[in-house]
Amino acid sequence: MGIGPAQAQTPVSPPELTAQTFAKLPFVSKVTLSPKGDRIAGLFAVGGQQVISMRSLFDANEKQVVIGVPDGTEVDWVRWVNDDNIVVGLRVLLTIEGGDRWYVSRALGINRLTGKLTKLLWDKNGQDGADLIWTAQDGSPEILLAAQSSIYSNEEGFWPIVYRVNVEKGRAIPEVKGRAGVMNWSADGSGKVRLGLAYNDLKRTFQLIYRSESEWSFKTVDRASTRADQRLDVPVLLVPGTDHGLVERTERDGTQTIHEIDLLTDADIRTVYTAPAGSRIDDEWISSDRSSLLGIELSGVDGRVHWVAPDLALLQADFDKSVGSRRLRIADFNRDRSRMLVIIDRPENPGLLYFYDTAVGKLSYIAPINDMIGPRSLSPVKAIKYKARDGLEIEAILTLPKGRAAKNLPVVVFPHGGPWGQDTLHYDYQAQYISSLGYAVIQPNFRGSTGYGETFLDAGQGQFGLAMQDDVSDALHWLVTQGIADPKRACIAGASYGGYAAMWGVAREPDLFRCAISVSGVASLSREVSSFGDSIMGGKFRDDWKKMTPDFAAVSPLLAVDRIKTPLLLIHGKKDVTVDVGQSVSMFNRMKGAGKAVEFVQVPEADHYFTREADRLVMLNAIGAFLTKHNPADPPAPAH
Repeated sequence: MGIGPAQAQTPVSPPELTAQTFAKLPFVSKVTLSPKGDRIAGLFAVGGQQVISMRSLFDANEKQVVIGVPDGTEVDWVRWVNDDNIVVGLRVLLTIEGGDRWYVSRALGINRLTGKLTKLLWDKNGQDGADLIWTAQDGSPEILLAAQSSIYSNEEGFWPIVYRVNVEKGRAIPEVKGRAGVMNWSADGSGKVRLGLAYNDLKRTFQLIYRSESEWSFKTVDRASTRADQRLDVPVLLVPGTDHGLVERTERDGTQTIHEIDLLTDADIRTVYTAPAGSRIDDEWISSDRSSLLGIELSGVDGRVHWVAPDLALLQADFDKSVGSRRLRIADFNRDRSRMLVIIDRPENPGLLYFYDTAVGKLSYIAPINDMIGPRSLSPVKAIKYKARDGLEIEAILTLPKGRAAKNLPVVVFPHGGPWGQDTLHYDYQAQYISSLGYAVIQPNFRGSTGYGETFLDAGQGQFGLAMQDDVSDALHWLVTQGIADPKRACIAGASYGGYAAMWGVAREPDLFRCAISVSGVASLSREVSSFGDSIMGGKFRDDWKKMTPDFAAVSPLLAVDRIKTPLLLIHGKKDVTVDVGQSVSMFNRMKGAGKAVEFVQVPEADHYFTREADRLVMLNAIGAFLTKHNPADPPAPAH
């Protein structure tokens, strides 16, 4: 089998790189292919904003469905139900009686023929109303959707009911009654609810209930206590015709595996997959009919998928040969895997979107992810490793300004959000923008980051603001010892947890950095940890955070303003539903009151992820102006 060439026309005169270039929203995100494989849906950039859209791949005259994202909400997921309907999961943070903040989820059905929006189970008025657990495979517009009908745990409706829902008409029929403690349900490929995951926040215990294909009653098959660091074997897939399930496990040596087990006896049937040494299983790709495991998404800075399905493994190998040094990843495929969407990208380029039809054997170009960049390479990116001061090996992503010698450069240390996250060799518009101004940008995956195994993750416990912060500072020390960075021209910046690390970095080591930039950052840990949207697992989440540091106050930037010597820039969206803008407001007021150098850019319409182009532009321009003022880069060398 051969793969045809994947070529896109390179602009004769590429436009100059400006903040607008990097602020440009991606052509599409959360992209998904219809069951037949002739239409795509997702979040498209239209007029500088993300909209929910469905459009044909082959008929330019077919009317596009364009739906604005409801104000104040974030889109969690987009799924095709059949060739005419999608269902969309929304999330919003609402303030309820008493001032508590609650995360609320809802689902919308959208029909491509009429453009009609159908609110699904919105009348139930519970907190979680968008738990999609199954979609029909026969072309009908039916899904299984679980939802609460009460926010009060002493009422029966607090425990989600599974409904069979027609996404076109909104008609809902109860399929499985709510059961005390069970907050999550799972179905097999035929649409029968077979699994329930129960949780008790007071006892911090999980319980797995299960029923066979032919049974109606559930039985408990596994229990675990988070206080005892126990974990459930929760199947990612039920093997058709059996009582077997595929489960993720971490072996004693830290290796991650997928096993097939008997759910009734807990007997180990076989090892399905073993992750390579040093890799972690991030996610599984399951066939649309939920009958088979297709692939394993691995952690690591290159984010590869190991395809278990032979047809996809062979195809990926052929793809890899066709693109050379570039990376080609399958973004989605249709129901029978005969058609797929692929993205060809590099860390220094946001990528190009293609369509592939196995019957044709050729990649067909759709669009660049960013049409102001196209296929051209920006600042070079690579993964490096350095030793933290206690000897722990840390991996980081290093972006160097294009066309400049990697010597004595001004630098921006840019830790990721989370803190349970990982920076990878994927295009990063913020890092690329900063680098385009003449800065080296280093993104350390400090201890406690995901993607490096349980031991590395657990190394962050008790080290929030301590050794975790040392790892960030040690990234700068490594750059200096390598001769790459000028130690007198270093700034620290980040978003979300990275914003916290930026503020805490200049409080903990006041003489290390010339300036700090916090985007949507957390200034008061105690305030952030006490607000989890009143999740049913709020107690567990608080336990997880308390494991990270023995004393929130001792590592909160808001309480250490007196130690800060350097200028601080705060940027925060007023519609942020993940970290409240009040965090930055408090930090600004405290800094101002103490006579410290501080600037605050409140962005009225911005959410946590700056999903509007205008808001991204405001953010990037503010970052560029602040860096130029407080940590200026050398002017570019004149062109010859």
